[in-house]
Amino acid sequence: MQFSENWLRTMADPNLTSDELAHLLTMSGLEVEELEPVAPPFTNVVVAQVCEVAKHPDADRLNVCRVDVGDGTLLNIVCGAPNVRPGMKVPCALSGAVLPPGADGNPFLIKVGKLRGVESQGMLCSARELKLSEDHGGLLELPEDAPVGRNFRDYYHLNDLKFTIKLTPNKADCLSVLGVAREVAALTDTPLTPPVWNVVAVNTAEKLPVKISAPDLCGRFSGRVIRGLNARAATPDWMKQRLERSGQRPISALVDISNYVMLELGRPTHVFDLDKIHGSLDVRWGRKGESLKLLNGNTVEVDDWVGVIADDKEIESLAGIMGGDATAVTLDTQDIYLEAAFWWPQAIQGRARRYNFSTDAAHRFERGVDYATTVDHIERITALLVEICGQEGTTQVGPVDDQVVNLPKRPAVKLRTARAQKVIGIPVTDEKVASIFGRLGLEFTQEPGLFSVTPPSWRFDIEIEEDLIEEIARVHGFENIPAIAPVAPNTMRIAPETRRSLFTLRRQLADLDYQEVVNFSFVEESWEQDFAGNTEPIRLQNPIASQMSVMRSNLVGSLVANVRYNLNRKLNRIRVFELGAVFLRDAATLDGPLSVAGYRQPQYVAALAYGPLVEEQWGQAGRNVDYFDVKAELEALFAPSVLRFEKLAHPALHPGRSAEVFLGGAAIGFIGELHPRWQQKYDLPLAPVLFEVSTASLQERPLPSSQEISRFPAVVRDVALVVKQDVTAQHLIDSFLAEKLSNDACAILQAIVLFDEYRGKGLESDEKSLAFRFTLQDTQTTLQDNKVDAAIEAFLTAAHKNHGARIRQ
Repeated sequence: MQFSENWLRTMADPNLTSDELAHLLTMSGLEVEELEPVAPPFTNVVVAQVCEVAKHPDADRLNVCRVDVGDGTLLNIVCGAPNVRPGMKVPCALSGAVLPPGADGNPFLIKVGKLRGVESQGMLCSARELKLSEDHGGLLELPEDAPVGRNFRDYYHLNDLKFTIKLTPNKADCLSVLGVAREVAALTDTPLTPPVWNVVAVNTAEKLPVKISAPDLCGRFSGRVIRGLNARAATPDWMKQRLERSGQRPISALVDISNYVMLELGRPTHVFDLDKIHGSLDVRWGRKGESLKLLNGNTVEVDDWVGVIADDKEIESLAGIMGGDATAVTLDTQDIYLEAAFWWPQAIQGRARRYNFSTDAAHRFERGVDYATTVDHIERITALLVEICGQEGTTQVGPVDDQVVNLPKRPAVKLRTARAQKVIGIPVTDEKVASIFGRLGLEFTQEPGLFSVTPPSWRFDIEIEEDLIEEIARVHGFENIPAIAPVAPNTMRIAPETRRSLFTLRRQLADLDYQEVVNFSFVEESWEQDFAGNTEPIRLQNPIASQMSVMRSNLVGSLVANVRYNLNRKLNRIRVFELGAVFLRDAATLDGPLSVAGYRQPQYVAALAYGPLVEEQWGQAGRNVDYFDVKAELEALFAPSVLRFEKLAHPALHPGRSAEVFLGGAAIGFIGELHPRWQQKYDLPLAPVLFEVSTASLQERPLPSSQEISRFPAVVRDVALVVKQDVTAQHLIDSFLAEKLSNDACAILQAIVLFDEYRGKGLESDEKSLAFRFTLQDTQTTLQDNKVDAAIEAFLTAAHKNHGARIRQ
């Protein structure tokens, strides 16, 4: 929200400097982002009148002007502007004036000098030379009533500042100068002087028939027919200045007046060309297949989710968002239909973003606009239209057609004084609360220690007791609340040794050369289909962008997007991880402090490695990272716990290079190489390797325990077993470990490692050979061959019994 300080002070003028006023607004929740002068500093520029113009004797493009600057003498000034003429009034820089810096960055000093042999005693200025605009078409022409000799900065109100404030979504009541003035008046206890106007007399009974077919879209619709306007009338300079200093570009009188009232009072309105409306108007929801060409030139398709204003032939406007091109006013427009309505916020929210644009109207209506003042605002615009564009004896003003069908109910909100005092932490009395509510314009009834407040029609942010407490704190001043540490018993809670913190997990992953990324939980719907096989994702009712419309059920898509982003910036080695929540449907989940019924939100850790295993160096041959590199890093994260890996079919992963991860018999995640289909679709030259595991399982760790170290030598035996292709190494290892637990002769097994796999000559086509290295050791004595042989034989028997394994010859 941007506005002129001078405009604000016409409604509320506290005894504060500009900086003090900006600080006050910021401390009340209306953050002032920028204070900017409306014009750069310059001196000794006055209003002047050109009295005579003669051709320069030695230059075709120059004129010699005699100029009255109000001091009783005429100055001789050489000017090259194409629009200079006798009688016009312009800003004139006198000798000694300092103008804003030019292209070289240095201030421009005006001195008496000669131009092609003719003395020039000053300079007639354009808007560009004074840095008021980029218009360099000629001199800045002033109105005929501009007082000659007056300081130009004072006449043009250039000793002014532009305030730019950053509003939170709940402060829609401050999206106007009047709204900000209300705040200033309440904060400083100064009088509020809202704009006043005379109601224009009605001189025709003409009305345009309007029907509200969608009361859940439009709660109130007010309109008026006005005929005989002069659309070519010039917008007054005072209005242009206020518009420009509020970030609006003047267009034409009809449009400028509508924009001016929106900035002044906070209500967007629309002006239709009456002659272009076919029959009557119908305020309704759109229908599939309908389309509309908007004022911005875009043609959009509508459906039953978008509100429209339609006539008997076609759609004429997107309700509360933007008008249509077909009924737009032009400089030839004479008859108009003026509309002001209350649109339900939930009926406007998200509609403009659906079409990838935003408008001032949608920005206000989706937050809530005063529903009680549509007629008053119609009268304000009418008064300005008749004043600026009216034609005596020709302009006809019809009655206001005000249809009220469905307005918000404003139930009273209770406030307990004791509760406010407890929350804010300062003494709060009934008298102080009553004073603050009165200054804010809140109607209330009072009992000792209890207030019942009816929110005004322009405040959509007051619904619960805490909202009223916030208002008390804001008006009191956040900076006036003392910073006192809370007084409460503190207990130092010792974190259990069996649980690692999230910080520790992040540090461990960083130690493995991964970098943390933080991604949105909102993702593209196609990601859910590709990387999770999720055809029914959790959809957002009001996504912040069309490509972020669903909640993620795993972290893979986000990490793949990070890889693509970095590859596009010429990075060829990428190692990233994310620790975040995923969102799953779960009917068993109930509402709670950190849960929503029907949805489970577990935390997961995912990491992805792409490209070379290590940075290029002389001490190690280069190769790309593979599944086993990332598997080793995952096992290191869980150490000393031991993971199990079983074959997995996952929509995101390569069918032969992926596995499900188990810890203690429970599935906790997956690991694998990205599926070739997605590698190709997302334009990745190499296949990344990634894993995703439950954060809770990674945080848990067993307490360290001591084990006796044997003083006796270990015995190593290598065994190659032939099994069917569908028998995995993990199945054989499970059999060996089960035998160790059930057979005392096998208790001497210390470790078992798969060190080779063979397929080919000497084996059947459906067979493979797996070679294991057994390490056996006893803590009490040196192992003898017979004891080792017995243990190995037991292992082989178990492998043959469970999996049909045989010794490879």
